[in-house]
Amino acid sequence: MTMLRKLGAVVGLLFVASAIGCGAAVSTATVAADHAEAKAKAGHVHTHDSWWCDEHGVPEEMCGQCSAKVAADCQKKGDWCAQHDRPDSQCFLCHPELEARFAARYEAKYGKKPPQPEG
Repeated sequence: MTMLRKLGAVVGLLFVASAIGCGAAVSTATVAADHAEAKAKAGHVHTHDSWWCDEHGVPEEMCGQCSAKVAADCQKKGDWCAQHDRPDSQCFLCHPELEARFAARYEAKYGKKPPQPEG
């Protein structure tokens, strides 16, 4: 009987963990839209029509904070910093060295330092 209870507890924990994981993916799909809406309300309009995302310090096409599709793709690959709600490969808070790598790409293209990302 005790073994059956333990098995039930394990199954229950697995169910809860999978539900939490699914919920995180769904909520993150709206992160970019929520982010853009908040910025627009604050009077800041980010058009996403240039090569570089000035807000986040990465090339626009790979910005997981502006693009819900990029965010979802990163999550599927396991490339997600849940603490800072962005791709781990773009989390300058956890990996400050990444900011320098992205900045080097900007400098190679434009011959000058990139704008300082927000936050």
